Amino acid sequence: MTPQDILEELKSVDTPSITNVVATYPDNPLCLGLYNPWTENWYTDQTIRCMYPEMGPRVGYAVTCVYGLPDPNFSRLSFMDVLEALDASPKPTILVLQQKFPPEIAGKVGLAGGNMTAAMRAIDCVGCISNGPSRDIDEIRPMDFQYLLSGITPGHGAMAVQAVNTPVHVAGMDVAPGEIIHMDENGACKFPAASMESVLQNVKQLLAEEADRIGQMRKASSAAELRAIFAGHSYGEEEDVAES
Repeated sequence: MTPQDILEELKSVDTPSITNVVATYPDNPLCLGLYNPWTENWYTDQTIRCMYPEMGPRVGYAVTCVYGLPDPNFSRLSFMDVLEALDASPKPTILVLQQKFPPEIAGKVGLAGGNMTAAMRAIDCVGCISNGPSRDIDEIRPMDFQYLLSGITPGHGAMAVQAVNTPVHVAGMDVAPGEIIHMDENGACKFPAASMESVLQNVKQLLAEEADRIGQMRKASSAAELRAIFAGHSYGEEEDVAES
């Protein structure tokens, strides 16, 4: 399978299931244990929400940038530099956009509107994660482009790009350029691009096991049966063990 084939398959999986094999359950043999689940910033927190939950998961290579107020001492970068970084990356991409604005205006920056989104979508960027708000939500909806944001607001003032493809911190998650981002209505997580095939293989097996377990639980009618299912054997088998 090509990396693009793998990413396409990963789109059929929800983000919490991806986290389960990336790091959440380090004692599970299907968990890759890529991070300490509590001490490393590898998934997003509750400060952002999904703008289009009906779209389902999105997955892609991270391209990063930082936006803030214009700085008279630095005006080298622009949104075109962000687009060039997106275009140069393996596809598809997800933009991880860190907003660094003063607290008094941070909640009023309607940053990436319809024009910016249309330009990003044209070069196979499929989503954006940002620690601040954005705007033009209805205009963007038909573009098949996902946003995870702190909220929405209708306007903004002057702003400028401060960095492109540098490590960023957004909504509790540290992201470096080229990492894989998986995102849906639950939030987002990251993992190294070199691990994508292992993530796919393990999550397929995990989902199959979970489907079997849930199917058994739907048929159960007592705590004893549920205890046996969680222990990994049937109710009858548990009784045999207890009697032996």
